[in-house]
Amino acid sequence: MNEDVDVVVIGGGPVGTTALAQLGRAGLTAIGLEKDLEMWPTARAVHFDGETMRILQGLGIGEQFAAATIPMRQVEVVNESDEVLVHAPTDRFGDQAWNDHISFHQPDVERLVREVVESTPGVELRTGVTVTHVTNTPGGVEVRAVDAAGNEQCITARWAIAADGARSETRHALGIQNDKVGEDAQWLVVDGQLVGAPGYEADMIQFGRYTRPALWLRLPGTRVRMEFMLMPDDDPKEIVTPAAVERISRGALPADRFHPDRQAIYTFRGRIAQRWRVGNVFLAGDAAHQAPPLFGQGLCAGLRDVENLVWKLDLVARGLAGDDLLDTYERERKPHAAFWVETAANQAVVIQTTDAQVATGRDEYIRTNPAASALPIAPALGPGLHEGAVDHRAGRLGPQPILSDGTRLDDMVGRHFLVAVDRATYAALPESARLALDEDGDIVTLTDPLKIGQLLDAVQAKAIVLRPDHYILGVADTAAELMRLVRRIPSIAQSATVPTTTL
Repeated sequence: MNEDVDVVVIGGGPVGTTALAQLGRAGLTAIGLEKDLEMWPTARAVHFDGETMRILQGLGIGEQFAAATIPMRQVEVVNESDEVLVHAPTDRFGDQAWNDHISFHQPDVERLVREVVESTPGVELRTGVTVTHVTNTPGGVEVRAVDAAGNEQCITARWAIAADGARSETRHALGIQNDKVGEDAQWLVVDGQLVGAPGYEADMIQFGRYTRPALWLRLPGTRVRMEFMLMPDDDPKEIVTPAAVERISRGALPADRFHPDRQAIYTFRGRIAQRWRVGNVFLAGDAAHQAPPLFGQGLCAGLRDVENLVWKLDLVARGLAGDDLLDTYERERKPHAAFWVETAANQAVVIQTTDAQVATGRDEYIRTNPAASALPIAPALGPGLHEGAVDHRAGRLGPQPILSDGTRLDDMVGRHFLVAVDRATYAALPESARLALDEDGDIVTLTDPLKIGQLLDAVQAKAIVLRPDHYILGVADTAAELMRLVRRIPSIAQSATVPTTTL
Protein backbone atom coordinates (compact mmCIF):
# COMPACT_ATOMS: atom_id res chain seq x y z
CA MET A 1 0.00 0.00 0.00
CA ASN A 2 1.45 3.34 -1.09
CA GLU A 3 0.09 6.66 0.12
CA ASP A 4 1.07 10.31 0.04
CA VAL A 5 0.37 12.93 2.73
CA ASP A 6 1.87 16.16 3.99
CA VAL A 7 3.23 14.71 7.23
CA VAL A 8 3.87 11.31 8.79
CA VAL A 9 3.87 11.32 12.59
CA ILE A 10 5.81 8.44 14.12
CA GLY A 11 4.49 7.65 17.59
CA GLY A 12 0.93 7.86 18.90
CA GLY A 13 1.46 9.06 22.45
CA PRO A 14 0.18 12.45 23.63
CA VAL A 15 2.87 14.39 21.71
CA GLY A 16 2.27 12.53 18.46
CA THR A 17 -1.52 12.67 18.67
CA THR A 18 -1.45 16.37 19.55
CA ALA A 19 0.70 16.94 16.47
CA LEU A 20 -1.85 15.03 14.37
CA ALA A 21 -4.74 17.05 15.76
CA GLN A 22 -2.94 20.34 15.12
CA LEU A 23 -1.93 19.32 11.60
CA GLY A 24 -5.51 18.45 10.75
CA ARG A 25 -6.87 21.67 12.20
CA ALA A 26 -4.33 23.55 10.08
CA GLY A 27 -5.65 21.81 6.95
CA LEU A 28 -2.67 19.52 6.40
CA THR A 29 -2.98 15.80 5.73
CA ALA A 30 -1.17 13.43 8.06
CA ILE A 31 -0.96 9.80 9.11
CA GLY A 32 0.19 8.76 12.57
CA LEU A 33 1.81 5.37 13.13
CA GLU A 34 1.82 3.81 16.61
CA LYS A 35 3.34 0.39 17.28
CA ASP A 36 1.05 -0.46 20.22
CA LEU A 37 -2.40 -1.67 19.26
CA GLU A 38 -4.10 -0.24 22.34
CA MET A 39 -3.55 3.03 24.17
CA TRP A 40 -1.21 2.72 27.14
CA PRO A 41 -3.52 1.98 30.09
CA THR A 42 -1.50 3.49 32.93
CA ALA A 43 -0.22 6.95 33.73
CA ARG A 44 3.22 8.26 32.88
CA ALA A 45 3.09 12.06 32.86
CA VAL A 46 0.84 13.57 35.54
CA HIS A 47 1.51 17.33 35.45
CA PHE A 48 0.57 20.16 33.11
CA ASP A 49 1.36 23.84 33.45
CA GLY A 50 -0.78 26.73 32.23
CA GLU A 51 0.99 26.90 28.87
CA THR A 52 0.26 23.23 28.23
CA MET A 53 -3.42 23.72 28.97
CA ARG A 54 -3.39 26.65 26.58
CA ILE A 55 -1.99 24.36 23.88
CA LEU A 56 -4.75 21.83 24.53
CA GLN A 57 -7.29 24.65 24.53
CA GLY A 58 -6.19 25.26 20.95
CA LEU A 59 -7.58 21.85 20.01
CA GLY A 60 -11.06 23.22 20.65
CA ILE A 61 -12.01 21.26 23.76
CA GLY A 62 -10.32 23.14 26.57
CA GLU A 63 -13.20 22.75 28.98
CA GLN A 64 -13.26 18.97 28.47
CA PHE A 65 -9.58 18.87 29.33
CA ALA A 66 -10.23 21.00 32.40
CA ALA A 67 -12.95 18.60 33.54
CA ALA A 68 -10.48 15.69 33.35
CA THR A 69 -7.86 17.44 35.50
CA ILE A 70 -7.54 19.02 38.93
CA PRO A 71 -5.58 22.14 39.92
CA MET A 72 -2.82 21.65 42.44
CA ARG A 73 -3.65 23.60 45.60
CA GLN A 74 -0.32 23.41 47.44
CA VAL A 75 3.24 22.33 46.71
CA GLU A 76 5.63 21.49 49.54
CA VAL A 77 9.23 20.51 50.20
CA VAL A 78 9.66 18.33 53.31
CA ASN A 79 12.92 17.16 54.88
CA GLU A 80 14.03 14.00 56.67
CA SER A 81 12.42 15.00 59.98
CA ASP A 82 9.12 15.90 58.24
CA GLU A 83 9.72 19.62 58.63
CA VAL A 84 7.91 21.58 55.92
CA LEU A 85 10.65 23.72 54.40
CA VAL A 86 8.45 25.13 51.63
CA HIS A 87 4.67 25.55 51.49
CA ALA A 88 3.50 27.28 48.32
CA PRO A 89 -0.20 27.79 47.49
CA THR A 90 -0.68 27.15 43.75
CA ASP A 91 -4.47 27.13 43.34
CA ARG A 92 -4.73 30.20 41.12
CA PHE A 93 -5.06 31.18 37.49
CA GLY A 94 -1.81 32.32 35.95
CA ASP A 95 -1.25 34.60 32.98
CA GLN A 96 -2.07 31.77 30.58
CA ALA A 97 -5.74 31.87 31.66
CA TRP A 98 -5.38 28.44 33.28
CA ASN A 99 -4.03 27.18 36.58
CA ASP A 100 -0.25 27.17 36.70
CA HIS A 101 -0.10 23.59 38.03
CA ILE A 102 -2.58 20.88 37.05
CA SER A 103 -2.68 17.15 37.79
CA PHE A 104 -4.22 14.55 35.51
CA HIS A 105 -4.48 10.85 34.75
CA GLN A 106 -2.73 10.49 31.39
CA PRO A 107 -5.11 7.95 29.79
CA ASP A 108 -8.02 10.35 30.38
CA VAL A 109 -6.25 13.22 28.62
CA GLU A 110 -4.80 11.05 25.87
CA ARG A 111 -8.26 9.67 25.09
CA LEU A 112 -9.59 13.20 24.58
CA VAL A 113 -6.75 14.04 22.17
CA ARG A 114 -7.43 10.88 20.19
CA GLU A 115 -11.08 11.85 19.94
CA VAL A 116 -10.02 15.16 18.41
CA VAL A 117 -7.89 13.27 15.87
CA GLU A 118 -10.80 10.96 15.01
CA SER A 119 -13.12 13.90 14.36
CA THR A 120 -10.61 15.96 12.36
CA PRO A 121 -10.63 15.57 8.55
CA GLY A 122 -7.41 14.74 6.77
CA VAL A 123 -5.61 12.97 9.63
CA GLU A 124 -5.71 9.49 11.11
CA LEU A 125 -3.87 7.45 13.72
CA ARG A 126 -3.03 3.85 12.84
CA THR A 127 -2.26 1.61 15.78
CA GLY A 128 -0.47 -1.72 15.81
CA VAL A 129 1.85 -0.45 13.07
CA THR A 130 5.64 -0.63 13.42
CA VAL A 131 7.86 1.71 11.43
CA THR A 132 10.75 -0.17 9.81
CA HIS A 133 12.47 2.49 7.69
CA VAL A 134 12.53 6.29 7.53
CA THR A 135 14.37 7.67 4.54
CA ASN A 136 14.93 11.23 3.43
CA THR A 137 14.18 11.65 -0.28
CA PRO A 138 14.53 14.67 -2.57
CA GLY A 139 11.87 17.05 -1.31
CA GLY A 140 10.36 14.68 1.26
CA VAL A 141 10.51 11.44 3.23
CA GLU A 142 9.57 7.82 2.72
CA VAL A 143 8.31 5.85 5.69
CA ARG A 144 7.92 2.08 5.53
CA ALA A 145 5.96 0.18 8.15
CA VAL A 146 4.27 -3.14 8.81
CA ASP A 147 1.05 -3.81 10.70
CA ALA A 148 0.24 -6.63 13.12
CA ALA A 149 -1.02 -8.82 10.26
CA GLY A 150 2.23 -8.43 8.36
CA ASN A 151 0.86 -6.01 5.77
CA GLU A 152 3.48 -3.55 4.55
CA GLN A 153 2.81 0.15 4.11
CA CYS A 154 4.84 2.76 2.25
CA ILE A 155 3.95 6.37 2.93
CA THR A 156 5.58 9.30 1.21
CA ALA A 157 5.30 12.72 2.76
CA ARG A 158 6.89 16.10 2.69
CA TRP A 159 7.91 15.82 6.34
CA ALA A 160 8.00 13.38 9.25
CA ILE A 161 7.73 14.13 12.96
CA ALA A 162 9.37 11.48 15.14
CA ALA A 163 7.58 11.50 18.49
CA ASP A 164 8.46 7.89 19.24
CA GLY A 165 9.71 8.27 22.78
CA ALA A 166 12.92 8.20 24.76
CA ARG A 167 14.17 5.07 22.97
CA SER A 168 13.30 6.55 19.58
CA GLU A 169 14.15 4.13 16.82
CA THR A 170 13.98 7.03 14.39
CA ARG A 171 16.63 8.96 16.32
CA HIS A 172 18.89 5.90 16.32
CA ALA A 173 18.31 5.25 12.61
CA LEU A 174 19.28 8.84 11.83
CA GLY A 175 22.49 8.44 13.80
CA ILE A 176 21.64 11.18 16.29
CA GLN A 177 23.41 10.93 19.64
CA ASN A 178 22.12 12.22 22.99
CA ASP A 179 24.06 14.49 25.31
CA LYS A 180 23.80 13.37 28.94
CA VAL A 181 22.79 15.90 31.58
CA GLY A 182 23.26 15.11 35.27
CA GLU A 183 23.36 11.63 36.80
CA ASP A 184 20.92 8.82 36.10
CA ALA A 185 18.96 7.42 39.04
CA GLN A 186 16.62 4.47 39.46
CA TRP A 187 13.25 5.14 41.02
CA LEU A 188 10.19 3.10 41.90
CA VAL A 189 7.01 4.70 40.53
CA VAL A 190 3.74 3.62 42.14
CA ASP A 191 0.32 4.67 40.81
CA GLY A 192 -3.08 3.61 42.10
CA GLN A 193 -6.24 4.29 44.04
CA LEU A 194 -5.99 5.35 47.68
CA VAL A 195 -9.34 4.59 49.30
CA GLY A 196 -10.18 5.15 52.95
CA ALA A 197 -6.78 6.61 53.84
CA PRO A 198 -5.90 10.31 54.07
CA GLY A 199 -2.56 10.39 52.28
CA TYR A 200 -1.03 13.86 52.52
CA GLU A 201 -2.83 17.19 52.56
CA ALA A 202 -0.67 18.92 49.96
CA ASP A 203 -1.20 17.95 46.35
CA MET A 204 2.53 17.65 45.59
CA ILE A 205 5.34 17.06 48.03
CA GLN A 206 9.04 16.72 47.33
CA PHE A 207 10.44 14.66 50.20
CA GLY A 208 14.08 15.69 50.59
CA ARG A 209 14.81 12.67 52.76
CA TYR A 210 18.44 11.72 52.50
CA THR A 211 17.60 8.17 53.62
CA ARG A 212 15.25 7.86 50.63
CA PRO A 213 14.14 10.84 48.50
CA ALA A 214 10.50 10.55 47.44
CA LEU A 215 7.64 12.38 45.74
CA TRP A 216 3.89 12.48 46.47
CA LEU A 217 1.21 13.57 44.00
CA ARG A 218 -2.56 13.69 44.38
CA LEU A 219 -4.36 13.06 41.08
CA PRO A 220 -8.05 13.25 40.03
CA GLY A 221 -10.53 11.17 42.02
CA THR A 222 -8.91 8.76 44.45
CA ARG A 223 -5.75 8.38 42.35
CA VAL A 224 -2.33 9.13 43.81
CA ARG A 225 1.27 8.65 42.77
CA MET A 226 4.40 8.18 44.84
CA GLU A 227 7.95 7.89 43.56
CA PHE A 228 10.85 6.55 45.62
CA MET A 229 14.56 6.58 44.86
CA LEU A 230 16.06 3.11 44.97
CA MET A 231 18.87 2.69 47.48
CA PRO A 232 21.91 0.40 47.08
CA ASP A 233 20.63 -2.31 49.43
CA ASP A 234 17.11 -2.53 47.94
CA ASP A 235 15.93 -5.89 46.61
CA PRO A 236 14.21 -5.10 43.26
CA LYS A 237 11.72 -7.93 43.76
CA GLU A 238 10.87 -7.08 47.36
CA ILE A 239 10.66 -3.31 46.91
CA VAL A 240 7.56 -3.58 44.68
CA THR A 241 5.52 -5.66 47.14
CA PRO A 242 2.56 -4.03 48.97
CA ALA A 243 4.34 -4.40 52.31
CA ALA A 244 7.46 -2.69 50.97
CA VAL A 245 5.44 0.16 49.46
CA GLU A 246 3.68 0.70 52.79
CA ARG A 247 7.05 0.72 54.55
CA ILE A 248 8.91 3.12 52.26
CA SER A 249 5.87 5.43 52.03
CA ARG A 250 5.99 5.65 55.85
CA GLY A 251 2.41 4.43 56.00
CA ALA A 252 0.96 6.85 53.44
CA LEU A 253 0.06 3.93 51.13
CA PRO A 254 -1.33 1.21 53.43
CA ALA A 255 -1.34 -2.23 51.82
CA ASP A 256 -5.02 -2.77 52.62
CA ARG A 257 -6.22 0.61 51.28
CA PHE A 258 -3.92 1.35 48.38
CA HIS A 259 -4.80 -0.48 45.17
CA PRO A 260 -1.94 -0.12 42.67
CA ASP A 261 -2.40 0.16 38.93
CA ARG A 262 1.33 0.12 38.35
CA GLN A 263 4.51 -0.49 40.30
CA ALA A 264 7.53 -0.14 38.06
CA ILE A 265 11.20 0.74 38.34
CA TYR A 266 12.33 3.52 36.01
CA THR A 267 15.64 5.21 35.31
CA PHE A 268 15.22 8.98 35.57
CA ARG A 269 17.67 10.68 33.24
CA GLY A 270 18.52 13.95 31.58
CA ARG A 271 19.19 13.82 27.83
CA ILE A 272 19.24 16.28 24.94
CA ALA A 273 19.44 15.07 21.34
CA GLN A 274 22.37 16.64 19.53
CA ARG A 275 20.28 17.32 16.43
CA TRP A 276 16.51 17.78 16.15
CA ARG A 277 16.29 17.88 12.37
CA VAL A 278 17.82 15.67 9.69
CA GLY A 279 16.56 16.61 6.25
CA ASN A 280 12.79 16.52 6.44
CA VAL A 281 12.59 14.53 9.68
CA PHE A 282 12.07 16.37 12.99
CA LEU A 283 12.40 14.96 16.51
CA ALA A 284 9.84 15.93 19.15
CA GLY A 285 9.03 15.05 22.74
CA ASP A 286 11.11 12.42 24.54
CA ALA A 287 12.82 11.56 21.26
CA ALA A 288 14.47 15.00 21.49
CA HIS A 289 14.81 15.53 25.25
CA GLN A 290 14.25 13.79 28.58
CA ALA A 291 14.22 15.50 31.95
CA PRO A 292 14.25 14.28 35.55
CA PRO A 293 10.69 14.79 36.83
CA LEU A 294 11.31 17.45 39.48
CA PHE A 295 9.38 20.22 37.72
CA GLY A 296 6.94 18.03 35.78
CA GLN A 297 8.06 19.54 32.48
CA GLY A 298 8.61 16.40 30.39
CA LEU A 299 5.28 16.21 28.56
CA CYS A 300 4.89 19.99 28.74
CA ALA A 301 8.11 20.35 26.75
CA GLY A 302 6.97 17.79 24.18
CA LEU A 303 3.72 19.62 23.55
CA ARG A 304 5.65 22.88 23.20
CA ASP A 305 7.70 21.18 20.50
CA VAL A 306 4.75 20.42 18.24
CA GLU A 307 3.10 23.75 19.07
CA ASN A 308 6.25 25.43 17.75
CA LEU A 309 6.64 23.20 14.69
CA VAL A 310 3.18 22.68 13.22
CA TRP A 311 2.34 26.30 12.36
CA LYS A 312 5.70 26.60 10.63
CA LEU A 313 5.04 23.47 8.57
CA ASP A 314 1.67 24.95 7.63
CA LEU A 315 3.17 28.22 6.39
CA VAL A 316 5.84 26.43 4.36
CA ALA A 317 3.27 24.00 2.92
CA ARG A 318 1.17 26.94 1.72
CA GLY A 319 4.16 28.70 0.18
CA LEU A 320 4.02 31.58 2.67
CA ALA A 321 7.48 30.88 4.08
CA GLY A 322 10.68 29.26 2.88
CA ASP A 323 12.15 26.05 4.20
CA ASP A 324 14.59 28.04 6.33
CA LEU A 325 11.70 28.84 8.70
CA LEU A 326 11.80 25.17 9.73
CA ASP A 327 15.41 25.56 10.85
CA THR A 328 14.15 27.88 13.59
CA TYR A 329 12.39 24.92 15.24
CA GLU A 330 15.55 23.45 16.73
CA ARG A 331 17.20 26.84 17.27
CA GLU A 332 14.22 28.10 19.28
CA ARG A 333 13.13 24.97 21.10
CA LYS A 334 16.40 23.24 21.99
CA PRO A 335 17.72 25.94 24.39
CA HIS A 336 14.27 26.22 25.98
CA ALA A 337 13.97 22.47 26.57
CA ALA A 338 17.61 22.23 27.68
CA PHE A 339 16.96 24.87 30.35
CA TRP A 340 14.35 22.65 32.03
CA VAL A 341 16.44 19.49 31.68
CA GLU A 342 19.51 21.15 33.17
CA THR A 343 17.55 22.95 35.90
CA ALA A 344 15.82 19.72 36.94
CA ALA A 345 19.11 17.82 36.94
CA ASN A 346 20.79 20.49 39.07
CA GLN A 347 17.85 20.64 41.46
CA ALA A 348 17.94 16.86 41.83
CA VAL A 349 21.48 17.07 43.18
CA VAL A 350 20.21 19.17 46.10
CA ILE A 351 16.63 18.04 46.73
CA GLN A 352 17.33 14.34 46.12
CA THR A 353 20.67 14.15 47.89
CA THR A 354 21.43 11.04 49.92
CA ASP A 355 24.22 12.82 51.80
CA ALA A 356 23.08 13.83 55.30
CA GLN A 357 25.55 16.72 55.49
CA VAL A 358 24.43 18.14 52.14
CA ALA A 359 20.79 17.78 53.20
CA THR A 360 21.47 19.68 56.46
CA GLY A 361 23.06 22.54 54.55
CA ARG A 362 20.22 22.58 52.06
CA ASP A 363 17.60 22.75 54.79
CA GLU A 364 19.31 25.66 56.49
CA TYR A 365 19.71 27.52 53.20
CA ILE A 366 16.00 27.13 52.37
CA ARG A 367 14.98 28.29 55.87
CA THR A 368 16.98 31.49 55.52
CA ASN A 369 16.31 32.02 51.78
CA PRO A 370 12.71 30.93 51.20
CA ALA A 371 12.50 32.80 47.89
CA ALA A 372 15.30 30.60 46.50
CA SER A 373 12.90 27.64 46.42
CA ALA A 374 10.50 29.34 44.01
CA LEU A 375 10.07 27.81 40.59
CA PRO A 376 12.45 29.25 38.00
CA ILE A 377 11.12 31.74 35.48
CA ALA A 378 10.52 30.09 32.12
CA PRO A 379 13.22 31.02 29.62
CA ALA A 380 12.91 32.75 26.28
CA LEU A 381 13.19 30.87 23.02
CA GLY A 382 16.52 30.54 21.32
CA PRO A 383 17.26 32.63 18.20
CA GLY A 384 14.54 32.48 15.58
CA LEU A 385 11.48 34.30 14.30
CA HIS A 386 11.31 36.97 16.99
CA GLU A 387 13.20 40.07 18.10
CA GLY A 388 14.61 38.67 21.31
CA ALA A 389 18.11 39.69 20.29
CA VAL A 390 17.16 43.37 20.62
CA ASP A 391 14.31 43.29 23.16
CA HIS A 392 14.12 41.02 26.21
CA ARG A 393 10.32 40.97 25.98
CA ALA A 394 10.37 39.20 22.61
CA GLY A 395 10.83 35.45 22.31
CA ARG A 396 8.91 34.88 25.54
CA LEU A 397 5.48 33.39 26.02
CA GLY A 398 2.76 36.03 25.81
CA PRO A 399 -0.13 36.16 28.29
CA GLN A 400 -3.70 35.15 27.48
CA PRO A 401 -6.29 37.58 28.86
CA ILE A 402 -9.73 36.45 29.95
CA LEU A 403 -12.22 38.95 28.56
CA SER A 404 -15.08 40.47 30.52
CA ASP A 405 -17.55 37.91 29.16
CA GLY A 406 -15.33 35.02 30.25
CA THR A 407 -13.90 34.33 26.80
CA ARG A 408 -10.25 33.38 26.63
CA LEU A 409 -8.55 35.50 24.00
CA ASP A 410 -7.14 32.53 22.03
CA ASP A 411 -10.69 31.31 21.38
CA MET A 412 -11.28 34.59 19.53
CA VAL A 413 -7.93 34.76 17.72
CA GLY A 414 -7.38 31.12 16.80
CA ARG A 415 -4.05 29.92 15.40
CA HIS A 416 -3.11 33.18 13.71
CA PHE A 417 -0.60 35.94 14.18
CA LEU A 418 -2.10 38.54 16.49
CA VAL A 419 -1.35 42.23 16.06
CA ALA A 420 -2.65 43.98 19.18
CA VAL A 421 -2.20 47.73 18.87
CA ASP A 422 -3.72 50.79 20.51
CA ARG A 423 -5.97 52.87 18.27
CA ALA A 424 -3.69 55.86 18.00
CA THR A 425 -0.72 53.79 16.81
CA TYR A 426 -2.93 51.86 14.39
CA ALA A 427 -4.29 55.12 12.95
CA ALA A 428 -0.71 56.32 12.41
CA LEU A 429 0.05 53.38 10.10
CA PRO A 430 0.02 54.09 6.35
CA GLU A 431 -3.25 53.11 4.70
CA SER A 432 -1.47 50.37 2.74
CA ALA A 433 -0.29 48.82 5.98
CA ARG A 434 -3.75 48.85 7.53
CA LEU A 435 -5.16 47.32 4.35
CA ALA A 436 -2.51 44.58 4.36
CA LEU A 437 -3.31 43.69 7.96
CA ASP A 438 -7.06 43.69 7.36
CA GLU A 439 -6.88 41.49 4.26
CA ASP A 440 -4.31 38.95 5.44
CA GLY A 441 -6.08 35.75 6.51
CA ASP A 442 -3.14 34.72 8.68
CA ILE A 443 -3.33 37.84 10.86
CA VAL A 444 -5.90 39.02 13.38
CA THR A 445 -5.64 42.72 14.24
CA LEU A 446 -7.27 43.99 17.44
CA THR A 447 -7.45 47.56 18.65
CA ASP A 448 -10.23 47.35 21.25
CA PRO A 449 -8.70 48.23 24.65
CA LEU A 450 -11.18 45.92 26.39
CA LYS A 451 -9.68 43.00 24.49
CA ILE A 452 -6.00 43.93 24.38
CA GLY A 453 -5.45 46.20 27.36
CA GLN A 454 -4.01 43.38 29.50
CA LEU A 455 -1.65 42.35 26.72
CA LEU A 456 -0.26 45.84 26.22
CA ASP A 457 0.00 46.44 29.96
CA ALA A 458 1.97 43.20 30.38
CA VAL A 459 4.72 44.40 28.02
CA GLN A 460 4.34 48.15 28.64
CA ALA A 461 4.10 48.92 24.93
CA LYS A 462 1.74 50.44 22.36
CA ALA A 463 1.65 47.27 20.23
CA ILE A 464 2.54 43.61 20.43
CA VAL A 465 2.75 40.92 17.77
CA LEU A 466 2.12 37.36 18.91
CA ARG A 467 2.92 34.29 16.83
CA PRO A 468 0.44 31.40 16.38
CA ASP A 469 2.19 29.57 19.25
CA HIS A 470 1.58 32.63 21.49
CA TYR A 471 5.24 33.62 21.75
CA ILE A 472 6.03 37.29 21.32
CA LEU A 473 7.48 38.17 17.92
CA GLY A 474 8.12 41.70 19.15
CA VAL A 475 6.68 44.83 20.73
CA ALA A 476 6.45 48.41 19.45
CA ASP A 477 5.85 51.94 20.69
CA THR A 478 5.53 53.67 17.32
CA ALA A 479 3.91 52.99 13.98
CA ALA A 480 7.34 52.67 12.37
CA GLU A 481 8.41 50.02 14.90
CA LEU A 482 5.15 48.15 14.36
CA MET A 483 5.65 48.18 10.59
CA ARG A 484 9.08 46.61 11.07
CA LEU A 485 7.47 43.80 13.08
CA VAL A 486 4.68 43.31 10.57
CA ARG A 487 7.24 42.86 7.80
CA ARG A 488 8.57 39.83 9.71
CA ILE A 489 5.23 38.02 9.56
CA PRO A 490 5.87 35.44 6.80
CA SER A 491 2.59 35.94 4.94
CA ILE A 492 3.34 39.67 4.64
CA ALA A 493 7.00 39.14 3.79
CA GLN A 494 6.05 36.67 1.03
CA SER A 495 3.18 38.74 -0.35
CA ALA A 496 3.43 39.42 -4.08
CA THR A 497 0.59 41.93 -4.08
CA VAL A 498 1.66 44.22 -1.23
CA PRO A 499 5.26 45.43 -1.55
CA THR A 500 6.92 45.43 1.87
CA THR A 501 8.37 48.84 1.13
CA THR A 502 4.88 50.34 1.46
CA LEU A 503 4.54 49.14 5.04
